[in-house]
Amino acid sequence: MDRAPGPSVRLRLTLSYTGFLLLAGVLLLAAVWVFLLRYVPERALIVPGSTGGTATPGVFPVRSELLRVFAPRAAVVMAVLLLLGLVGGWFLAGRMLAPVARITDATRLAATGSLSHRIRLPGRRDEFRELADAFDTMLARLDAHVAEQRRFAANASHELRTPLATTKALLEVARTDPDRDTEELLARLQVVNTRAIDLTEALLLLGRAEQRSFTRERVDLSLAAEEATETLLPLAEKHGVALETGGELTTLTVGSPALLLQLTTNLVHNAIVHNLPTGGRVWIDTAVRGDRALLTVENTGEQLTAAQVATLTEPFRRGTERVHSDHAGVGLGLAIVRSIAQAHDGALALTPRPGGGLRVTVGLPAAEAPTGGGQTRA
Repeated sequence: MDRAPGPSVRLRLTLSYTGFLLLAGVLLLAAVWVFLLRYVPERALIVPGSTGGTATPGVFPVRSELLRVFAPRAAVVMAVLLLLGLVGGWFLAGRMLAPVARITDATRLAATGSLSHRIRLPGRRDEFRELADAFDTMLARLDAHVAEQRRFAANASHELRTPLATTKALLEVARTDPDRDTEELLARLQVVNTRAIDLTEALLLLGRAEQRSFTRERVDLSLAAEEATETLLPLAEKHGVALETGGELTTLTVGSPALLLQLTTNLVHNAIVHNLPTGGRVWIDTAVRGDRALLTVENTGEQLTAAQVATLTEPFRRGTERVHSDHAGVGLGLAIVRSIAQAHDGALALTPRPGGGLRVTVGLPAAEAPTGGGQTRA
């Protein structure tokens, strides 16, 4: 933004200091006049006195004579105050505004795209140091966010390039080998195209969640859990995984029904796919604890470490390996869950189960429950 040039803050502070100092000097001289000089007579008085019977006349000074002597000295004092105010005010203003200069330099560096530097203003806590610390915290978050976005863009490009490269290879095979089975090529092209569409839709959904461009309304998480369970029941039967739902019948929050259903579906889908080869189980539970509506999804599976669990919400992470299967998804399941939870002012917590598998808990702001209270599902 272009602005007209004006006096610097340092100059204005200097003039303010000088003005207050001169005002204090004027008030002091006025006090001297009011409480001292006003009682001095304007004319000379000769008062006879006697000491031991001998008269000793006394002469009182007159006001005009005192003013004649006092005025030049008062002017010198005011000139000294003016000089001290200008020099001292300029020095003090510079010392006070030095942290602001460092913050300004850091802001200009950040404006050029450099987010790795920090102000690290020394000294005890005051307003300037709180501002510098807040700016350092903002820079750290921006730096981490930009790095995450760059990794995401690189991973998304890689993931999108894979189906496109596969499609190109299949088309070249079809062109160079006309006698090849067309049905097989079409089937493989359909699979690859479906995967590319799923990935694109997941990226759009992720962007929509991060922008919070949705209308908020009351949502029952228990109904979302039931709908997701019914939708994914055929997939669970195919993988030999048993689904169990429980918890309070009415678990209300406020948000987008479509996004919260997608959140629940992603969690249940991940729990089914990343499970034991046989005899796997998935538990879906909803509850209200204080001012939080909780959705918990647990599953059996491989033994996971805390380090592995910490990376599962990163985009394009698929457990311990980056493998593709018929139902492995596009690697954005938990990343979408985290974004949807954050868009609803919620939080996502992942913890490994002692016996293997994963426990995922989503905490969202709870809405006021209707009269009648909640019930428990079997």
